[in-house]
Amino acid sequence: MCFSASASFISGAALSVAGIATLRMATRRAEVPFAMIPLLFGIQQISEGMIWMSFQSDTLFLSNAALTMIFSLFSHVLWPVFIPFAIGLLETVAWRRKVLAFCQIVGLIVGVYLLYFLIQFPVTSQVLDTHIVYESPHFHRIPVMVLYLIATCASSLVSSSKTIRLFGALSLIAFLAAYAIHVATLVSVWCFFAAILSVIVYFYFRQARSRA
Repeated sequence: MCFSASASFISGAALSVAGIATLRMATRRAEVPFAMIPLLFGIQQISEGMIWMSFQSDTLFLSNAALTMIFSLFSHVLWPVFIPFAIGLLETVAWRRKVLAFCQIVGLIVGVYLLYFLIQFPVTSQVLDTHIVYESPHFHRIPVMVLYLIATCASSLVSSSKTIRLFGALSLIAFLAAYAIHVATLVSVWCFFAAILSVIVYFYFRQARSRA
């Protein structure tokens, strides 16, 4: 989380537990990627907790730079590629699958673009008040953010599942709120709220199991 190491570890641990429970409810291979989302967010939050610790000690087995790279690989590269892929596997309506395929292409483009800049100009992290700021100018360009939102939020909104659409809508609102609060802390704050919202994935599978 963007406020402290303990908060990051607590949220990360809770999401990891929820993620494991969600994975256990996946009954088809096509459901596994979507079921993995809470667990992946949990790992990401734990990595941010370790980033907090790296500001206070240089004795960790991973440096601040390495931990920041791990977090950034989740936030910049994984999500725009993984989310439309996971949702696309669940979709059965033909026209929605075509739109999701477009979102997948957009996600691959923005993911590869951001990966290139992560390698060439690694993201740095620092504390600002009670938040972590990730210096990532290549992400904060408006066209890049629009493409990122198409891949992550718009792909969720295209789904025929009301629960997945809710996840996408709330994630978009969380982005707009985080952007309005402070652009510099956007990545950290939005990732935290998106992580919490990923619990919706658990309820998606609970509903599916209840109907079954």
